[in-house]
Amino acid sequence: MAAAKVFLALDLGASNGRVVAGVFDGAKLRLEDVCRFDNGPVSLPHGMHWDLLALWKHVQQGLRAARDRFKSQVASVGVDTWGVDFGLLGRGDVLLANPHHYRDHRTDGLMERAFAVVSRSEIFAQTGLQFMQFNTLYQFWALRLANSPLLDVAERLLMIPDLFHWMLTGCKTNEFTNATTTQFYNPHTKDWARDLLRKFDLPDRILGEITPPGTDLGKMLPQVAAETGLAGVRVIVPGTHDTASAVMSVPAASRPGELPDWCYISSGTWSLMGVETPRPVTTDLCLKLNFTNEGGVGGTIRLLKNITGLWLLQECRRVWNQTGKNYSWEDLNRASDAAPRLRSLVDPDLPGFMAPPDMPAAIRQACRQSGEPEPADEGGVIRCALESMAMKYRMVLSWLEQLIGRRMETIHVVGGGTQNRRLCQAAADATGRRVVAGPVEATAIGNLMMQAVAAGDVGSIAEAREVIGRSFSVEEYSPRETAAWDEAYVRFERIVAG
Repeated sequence: MAAAKVFLALDLGASNGRVVAGVFDGAKLRLEDVCRFDNGPVSLPHGMHWDLLALWKHVQQGLRAARDRFKSQVASVGVDTWGVDFGLLGRGDVLLANPHHYRDHRTDGLMERAFAVVSRSEIFAQTGLQFMQFNTLYQFWALRLANSPLLDVAERLLMIPDLFHWMLTGCKTNEFTNATTTQFYNPHTKDWARDLLRKFDLPDRILGEITPPGTDLGKMLPQVAAETGLAGVRVIVPGTHDTASAVMSVPAASRPGELPDWCYISSGTWSLMGVETPRPVTTDLCLKLNFTNEGGVGGTIRLLKNITGLWLLQECRRVWNQTGKNYSWEDLNRASDAAPRLRSLVDPDLPGFMAPPDMPAAIRQACRQSGEPEPADEGGVIRCALESMAMKYRMVLSWLEQLIGRRMETIHVVGGGTQNRRLCQAAADATGRRVVAGPVEATAIGNLMMQAVAAGDVGSIAEAREVIGRSFSVEEYSPRETAAWDEAYVRFERIVAG
């Protein structure tokens, strides 16, 4: 029997990163964590940035650890990260600055100013992307408005995963799924929206050819191979946007060119809820509802909407623990179980929840402003956040079904949020739909299986999903006590409407 092949996923998230090995025996995929490391913003006098060099150091250490563990079994590596953020290279491939963090305040209010230059409807017609102030378009334009000298000397724009693929191989690529998060990619022409950039006086010369997932960039640079000990290992571009890789891991059948009867929630710091479509949806209703058309693997479009996710809980716990309370997640789970059901609701996507200094205070303030009872304690705050997210899932599901004209029978939840059973059950209760939760390590799995498809070890994305279904367990949740949720949803609609 041939030895199992090992693929490596460099899975970089907004709060942490890891190197994950996928051991594939031809029938099943098994995951092994190689290493994990922290990630997060670095605040400087001129803004909030990512520490790219520190991340690169961690990546190299992880690759060395993978070499030590798997040796010659390692076949390839691929990088996935969050979207929208970017770096600029100058003459001689010099990195001009550490990339800005998408939560930096330099884009506050820029969308409204942008609409005075190019209308909201025209931007949407050219890009099909939802309007969020941290989209690359507004970050890029912020450089122009600040008269940044970077725009004069920049020769290439690379999204964050493109930067890591460049550091690994020397190849400068703009991968498809991440390119579509910029709000200057046109899903109809399948090229950059160059006219749109020119209207904002932004250079399009720094944009490269768009690279599809599954592209083989070749072997690592000699110096990287020497540093890591991974000589001969190839670099394969996965769906570099983490949600694109996560959606690839959904263990559900779908036929090419047809709409599925299931939708997904990629659940983590954000909850990204949507459906795979064969082509973009850029109707007036889609614009009104602020849905987005982002690239998926296999040339699909991910019609989805961003919903604030576990960020609410993460920030609450951080604030409380800064005061010395040292709450574990289990402590907070028990407290939320003791809190009254459906007592307090908020719109989780309020601008005030983007980056408040005190998330629990922001949630209580939102309750006061909408006439909801303030949560009495920590458990009440957590319950409010969880139930409000589930209510927003219901609202977005109804909009999604309007857009595609089909009922979604099942909601597949993938990613770290699948471990929050209370949220998964609340999603089933609020929507009245069957919820299938798993796999947990969705992004890494999608990354690894795209490498397996590119290498020819798996025949197609559909076959990859079959492998995933055989390899990882899922948990199902059925709706219960839906009458109380139906009654509370009327209240939630009023809250969102303002």
